[in-house]
Amino acid sequence: MENRKKIRKKAGRIFGTAGTKNGVYSVGLTVIALAAVIVFNLIIGQIPEAYRNIDVSSTKIYDISDITKDLLDDLDKEVDMTVLAVKDETDERIVTFISRYAALSGEIHVEWIDPVLHPSALTEYDTSEDTIVVSCEDTGKTTTVSFGDILVMDSYSYYYYGTTSYTEFDGEGQLTSAVNYVTNETEKTIYQSTGHGEGSLSETITDLMDKNSYTLSEINLLMTDSVPDDCDLFLMYAPAVDLTEEETRMLGTYLDGGGKVMILLGEMGAADLPNLAALLEEYGIGAVDGYIADPSRCYQNNPYYIFPELSVSGDMAAGISSEMTLLTNAHGLSLTDPARDTITTTEFMSSSDQAFAVTENSQGQGSYTLGAVAVESAADLETNTLDDDGDSPETDSDGADTAEDEETASDTAQSPEENPESRLTVISAASLIDQQITDTFTTLENTTLFMNAVTANFEGVQNLSIEPKSLTVEYNAMQHTGLFSLLTVFGIPAVVVVGGFVVWFRRRKR
Repeated sequence: MENRKKIRKKAGRIFGTAGTKNGVYSVGLTVIALAAVIVFNLIIGQIPEAYRNIDVSSTKIYDISDITKDLLDDLDKEVDMTVLAVKDETDERIVTFISRYAALSGEIHVEWIDPVLHPSALTEYDTSEDTIVVSCEDTGKTTTVSFGDILVMDSYSYYYYGTTSYTEFDGEGQLTSAVNYVTNETEKTIYQSTGHGEGSLSETITDLMDKNSYTLSEINLLMTDSVPDDCDLFLMYAPAVDLTEEETRMLGTYLDGGGKVMILLGEMGAADLPNLAALLEEYGIGAVDGYIADPSRCYQNNPYYIFPELSVSGDMAAGISSEMTLLTNAHGLSLTDPARDTITTTEFMSSSDQAFAVTENSQGQGSYTLGAVAVESAADLETNTLDDDGDSPETDSDGADTAEDEETASDTAQSPEENPESRLTVISAASLIDQQITDTFTTLENTTLFMNAVTANFEGVQNLSIEPKSLTVEYNAMQHTGLFSLLTVFGIPAVVVVGGFVVWFRRRKR
């Protein structure tokens, strides 16, 4: 009995100490904290997968642009996304992005099928593992997106060093392109000219055209007698040789009928290509000899690397936020009086008024056009062909149109499809879509401006070509970096050194 009392007293002294009380208190807090973490995780686990992951990457791979959001908001057809892959073994970035994407529209339905458990699914969908099958029952159209197109692997490091790394994440671009394709029944054909030493479009640009469901074909006008009827846009990229007179006539006829032509000048400016220059002059776009230098809007103090001033609106302004594009070796243009009053010519890209047109013998200062659009409707063109007396060139013996001709002319004037709008777009530098610029400076809007200029030729078509997000080092394009470099290299270290010396000196005096 007495021993029990001694044990109780001893235990009381032990557990009654301040240290013991603090220890019990700490253990209690730990238990409560662990319980809170467990409950918190259980609650988070109930949140949909699309919202559980926070994007802290520098390139914001999970961010979805307003272009895609607008498309999904207006989606009025059901779209099925069948993912043929083992979900637990799929890269988390792909899983998360698919969930986030599908959460933006109630019309998108996602189903994961494990091809290991259901191998017949690969035969049923006629595709391979790690593929997303996107389909729309209303249109009957189907397409596929491979995981390899979403998460682009660095093949160089894989084959030469045996390491697996990724250079791009193209979740939004691939899925938006697929959704647009299966729900949209409108397709456009672009003919790219050959036979004049033209440049080749980069893979970046052709991929963007594929995403917009544009069909790209080549044509040599010397091998045909006219521009094909199914041509929605005639594209000429960096010609090094002038058009022949016959080719110039064909393009003029094509434009007169409401055709769309887009020209990007290369090392040879319009002033060096007289037949092409004459066609541009007809539409109020004149050629300026020499290269354009702009010391007030240049990259790293190189006046021939220009950041043009943009004046875009409507379709041309879609997705343009920073208004930062970069051109190199640009030739100058100027707006002149077009051959017909029915032609309206406007510029959408220009230099500053401090620019120079530089040749071997001269430097002319001023503001120069770097991109322009000329527009004319076929109805206006037909009206313009009347003679000074107001009579049509084709009249009867009394000088009056027949009733049948009048009826035909009236019907034609009232039919926008039979009287489409002709459009000539000219950009003075093919470097706008040079791969060395577009792939190095991914924050610039060169490709967006180009694709907007292409899409503006098609009524009712939106530019949905979204570029992949780089997973590699990005380079900033800054103007006049001299002072910034001095501040970074010398200014910040000097502030740190002076601050450290002040602190040391004050402590020393104490």
